[in-house]
Amino acid sequence: MRIKKWLVFPAAFLFLLGAVIMLRPGWVFSGPEPVPLVKSNINSRYDLIVAGGEPEGVAAALSGARNGLSVLLVDTRPVLGGLMTRGWLNSIDMNYGPGDEILNRGILNEFYHQLRGDSFDIQRAVNVFHRMVNKEDNLDVLMRAKKISPIMNKKEKTSIVNGVKVKDSSGKIKGIYSTAVIDATQDADIAAAAGAQYTVGHQDIGRPQDKMAATLVFKLEGINLLDWLKIYYNLRFDNDFNTGAAWRSAWGFYEKTSKYEPKSERISLRGLNIGRQDDFTLLINALQIFDVDPLEEDSREKAKALAARELPHIVDFISREVPGLKGAKLAGKAPELYIRESRHIAGEYRLTINDVLENRDFYDRAAFGSYPVDIQAAGPSSKGYVLGDPTQYAVPFRSLIPEKVNNLLVVGRSASYSALAAGSARTIPVGMAAGQFAGAAAALAMEKDKSFRELAESCSQMQQLQERLNNQGMELKPADIEPPKVTGHWAYPGLKFMRRLGLASGGYNNDYKLDSEMSEQRFMKLLSNAVKQLNARVDNTSPDLYREGNALTIYDVSYVFCRYSDIDMDKHKAFNYLSEKGFWNKELLARIRQNDNVITNGAGYMLIHDFMQYTGYTNPHVDD
Repeated sequence: MRIKKWLVFPAAFLFLLGAVIMLRPGWVFSGPEPVPLVKSNINSRYDLIVAGGEPEGVAAALSGARNGLSVLLVDTRPVLGGLMTRGWLNSIDMNYGPGDEILNRGILNEFYHQLRGDSFDIQRAVNVFHRMVNKEDNLDVLMRAKKISPIMNKKEKTSIVNGVKVKDSSGKIKGIYSTAVIDATQDADIAAAAGAQYTVGHQDIGRPQDKMAATLVFKLEGINLLDWLKIYYNLRFDNDFNTGAAWRSAWGFYEKTSKYEPKSERISLRGLNIGRQDDFTLLINALQIFDVDPLEEDSREKAKALAARELPHIVDFISREVPGLKGAKLAGKAPELYIRESRHIAGEYRLTINDVLENRDFYDRAAFGSYPVDIQAAGPSSKGYVLGDPTQYAVPFRSLIPEKVNNLLVVGRSASYSALAAGSARTIPVGMAAGQFAGAAAALAMEKDKSFRELAESCSQMQQLQERLNNQGMELKPADIEPPKVTGHWAYPGLKFMRRLGLASGGYNNDYKLDSEMSEQRFMKLLSNAVKQLNARVDNTSPDLYREGNALTIYDVSYVFCRYSDIDMDKHKAFNYLSEKGFWNKELLARIRQNDNVITNGAGYMLIHDFMQYTGYTNPHVDD
């Protein structure tokens, strides 16, 4: 989580003011009273059906209704809000523009201001969603559905979605028809059932077994104001850029939680992300669960049970080790897992990691993002990392349109983003902005009698839609954001190649250290990973290689490359052999010579890139 510097002093003032107020005698903490949804009479036909009551789905439904459509919002849960209200993710990963303003605005801004900040009470969030929906006369809501599936027919190689079939709590199935459908389910279930193509987890970068960890958010009680002040003081004044605290949220204590020894090898405890509720209970986002199949209910339930068994040990540990949490007791756990990734739909355009980190704009911009590319750990032996930190990039409307499926849009984390791009674009503010765009796009498509693809292909109609949304409170104007300085580095083609495999990380400062020396061990590890992830056409995928401990030179690299080609000769002969084969890029070789033949990170990336191009590879999913 990030907090902007200009928020520090106002937040500190409000914190102290709140502390004084809450120290008054007789103060009682209590949460807000629930706001029920207005009961809807469900019709057999609508202009637009939105499947999924996630924040993205609420934004899409509101947008469609405000643009004159009759809308049905349908979900399987008892309340709206999805990940926020059922997964208890009660702190929003905000996206700020270059001037520190909140990106996108629109319905997201309405929601944010009603919550009064980016950390919130769960019931308060439910109430805000319900009030916003209740105000729309032409928006019906159907909750507690047992199952939602698409009504469709086939035309040649294309699926046409004509509505949804809903199984209600009694088991009765009802068909509800519509001109358009927006899939706002977490896992793009409607799109997948309609035949949309997709990858799962990190399949698109050659790591099919990898998915970011799932989390079970849990609740602590027994914390008073003085405890919270202790948490605040420790994280605000520890001189660590990556930790911090505000009036309702805190993040950090990595040095404490790293010492926890889990009872299960599938469990890990990361730094604490803490969100305070109105009743002064705390929601903790820190418990990571590995090897969860997000598309299988049985796997999710077993993961929840595994986490529940671990929780007493975790709570006992943090109550002893973390300042401010002494005496904290377990008060509950979220009804649903926080699943970070599952499907990544193949759309008319797939947003890539280089789109994100080069701050690219698109003519069909539907939303803007700027959150760091946060890739969570995929297993107990791996660590999460920040691949880079964009200034501002656009999400194209084409990324919401699944290939070979008509009348359907997909919003949320399962839209057409590469696995690495989704590390930033999966955030709720981006999804809510895309949802608002999708709802308005459905209206314009009906007005123009155009398909979503035809709409996306027209620059003039995209401009018309963006102008309409700007008039409705969004900010979708062309962005002239300069690409980062690293794009001008001579080794940037190699960096782009390695970054798209998740093998080159710049962190929050976008510092890839291209001119620093690359170690022998790192070069061999990166090359091995690239060979495996790309399914490279080499003769020996796992050659025996031994580290010598010296600086990595062009001759060491030559030997390693030849070993992958199953050729065993000394270093200098290997260099000459590759020279005879015409392998070396003359400009790159000249730069390496100028560095006394020692390989820098930039040169190493370029060499691996050239070797992969030289040998060839067959992974069909890797983006450019």
